[in-house]
Amino acid sequence: MGVFVYLPLVLPLTALPIARLAEQHLHPRRAARLLTTVAVILASCSLVCLGLLVVVGTAQLPGNPLPDGWSDDEVRDAVPHDAFAGKASILALVAVTAACGFTVHRHYRFRALAHRALAGLPGADDVAVLPDDVPYAYALPGSPGRVMVSTALLASLEPAEHRALFAHERAHLTGRHHRLLLATRLAGCVNPLLWPLLGALVYSTERWADEEAARVTGDRRLTARAVGKAALVSRPAPGGTPFAAFAAAGPVPRRVAALLGPVPPDRGWPPALTPAGAAALVAAAGTTVSALSALNAAVALFLVLEAATPL
Repeated sequence: MGVFVYLPLVLPLTALPIARLAEQHLHPRRAARLLTTVAVILASCSLVCLGLLVVVGTAQLPGNPLPDGWSDDEVRDAVPHDAFAGKASILALVAVTAACGFTVHRHYRFRALAHRALAGLPGADDVAVLPDDVPYAYALPGSPGRVMVSTALLASLEPAEHRALFAHERAHLTGRHHRLLLATRLAGCVNPLLWPLLGALVYSTERWADEEAARVTGDRRLTARAVGKAALVSRPAPGGTPFAAFAAAGPVPRRVAALLGPVPPDRGWPPALTPAGAAALVAAAGTTVSALSALNAAVALFLVLEAATPL
């Protein structure tokens, strides 16, 4: 197993170049899906190798329920610096579990509280207008999903701009952006090196929704004006929503500038002789090596433990 067990813990560094270049050079929809896929794969590989280290570390603890043979020198020799890494991995796994649990709990708790608040409002369409002096709007997933917007934000926009606002939030719902964001947040909890991908994903999902709003309204300038005006008055929604919020996430000037420009090309893999293409190749290589390293470490440890298990 050797150093292969440690590689997936550091290989997320190879995904960092694609985080910024993807949001600049790829279509927002493709950038969001690429970033989420890379984050989930790299986090899964990190979690597998962390679990392998936990097995080795747990076998060293007195009174553990594992077979005695799992603490033999042959097993410990399979992991470099097993004495420190094995025990440290136990603490790391506890921290990962707590962070993931908190993230999931916060996500679904806010979702449940928001749906409970909507139960007392009149109307059953997909737009819920909340009487609130705090200007905000966000997409609330569920069955069905709802667009939640405060009266203060609606009052700050012109009637024509309301259509861009609603189209933007509906794009978050139809694109299942909450799932992409939650998956990447969990990936960052597993391996902190993946946190930069979340910022790039938040921007990409907002740009994705901006482009859908521009397509629905047929007016990119109108959509840009709605985003800019909302950004000037918007504040975080009550409770600190973990979902995408209109003009509250991502560098708004860059979003407005992108909307004032042409429609981004919806191409596949970027050309290899471009910065985005090179970064994508580095991210793909790092992801592949991480997956192979995790597989190699898992198979190697399985064979070592099988040989050390008494019949």
